Amino acid sequence: MQLKINGETHRLDAPLTVSALLAKLGLDARKIAVERNLEIVPKSAYERTGLAEGDQLEIVHFIGGGATAATEAATPDDSWLVAGRRFRSRLLVGTGKYRDYAQNAAALEASGAEIVTVAVRRVNVTDRNAPMLMDYIDPKRFTYLPNTAGCFTGEEAVRTLRLAREAGGWSLVKLEVLGDKKTLYPDMIETLRASELLIKEGFQVMVYCTDDPLMAKRLEEIGCCAIMPLAAPIGSGLGIQNPINIRLIVEQAKVPVLVDAGVGTASDAAIAMELGCDGVLMNTAIAEAKDPIMMAKAMKLAVEAGRLAYRAGRMPKKLYADPSSPLAGLI
Repeated sequence: MQLKINGETHRLDAPLTVSALLAKLGLDARKIAVERNLEIVPKSAYERTGLAEGDQLEIVHFIGGGATAATEAATPDDSWLVAGRRFRSRLLVGTGKYRDYAQNAAALEASGAEIVTVAVRRVNVTDRNAPMLMDYIDPKRFTYLPNTAGCFTGEEAVRTLRLAREAGGWSLVKLEVLGDKKTLYPDMIETLRASELLIKEGFQVMVYCTDDPLMAKRLEEIGCCAIMPLAAPIGSGLGIQNPINIRLIVEQAKVPVLVDAGVGTASDAAIAMELGCDGVLMNTAIAEAKDPIMMAKAMKLAVEAGRLAYRAGRMPKKLYADPSSPLAGLI
C-alpha cells in the first residue's frame, strides 16, 4: 500500500499498524508523536491502529529550537513559580543553532537552567541513526518547554502543541505566533486567539508577545500563566529596547514576566532582571557566541547578579554629585 509519511510517498506491505510501521522505521515510540490524517494517534493505540491505502502520517519529535529565561541566585527562598511548578534557576535557555547536541548539552549544564525550549519537527524517517535531542538532554532532569517556533497562524500553533503533548506529555508550553518572516514579531491577534484555544484544551501557556502593557494584561486576563515580552527582535542581540514598557508590564502583572528574545550579552540579561523580570529567555546569545559554554556561564552569573541587585534596591538617580566621604572633620 502507498502511504505519505512526513510529506513523502512510501510503498509498504499491508497489513500494517502504526506500531509495526515505527518498528520498520527504527523509531522509539517513547520519543515521537504520530498524526494520522490530521488526527493524533495516542501511544496506547499504536498496536491496534491499522493503516490504510493513502493514509497521510506526520511523525514528529523534539529538536533544538527556541530560547528562554534568566537565572537568579539559586536559593530556596527566592525560587519562582509558574503554573504551579517551582524553579530555582531564572535562566531558561533554548536548544537551537548549536554546532551539535553535545555542545548544546554542555552549554545547558554551564547555564544552570532547569527549563529548555524545544521545537517540534518531523522525524527523519530515512535516517534511523540521526541523533535525537532526548539522547543528549534528559527530560527527566530538565523541564522541556515545547514551543511553536515557525508558526504563523493559531491553527498551526495549536496543532503543533497537540503533537508536543502527545510526544512527551507536557502541558506547559510556550506559544509564539509570528506575523512575518523578516521581523518575527508576534501577531497579537492570532496570539490571543491561539491562547484561548489552548487554555480551553488544558494547556498552561507561557506566551511570547509584544512589549505592549495593555496586550500583556489581556493575555494574563484570559489565563496565560506567564507573559514573555520581547526585548528586541528574535536573534538580533540588540538588548532591551524599551525598558519603560517592560517595567510597566512587570508592575501590573500577577503572573511571571520573562524577557523573551533580543538579549545579546550578559549586561542585557542583568538589566532585564534589574527591571524586576522573573526570568530571561535566550538562545542565540549563547549558541552564537564564540565560546557558547563560557557565555552560558556568563549569562548564569548575570541573571544572578541582576536579580540580587533588584532585591537589594538600587540607589536613587540624582542630577548632581553627592560626595561619598563625609565633609565633617575635613582637614
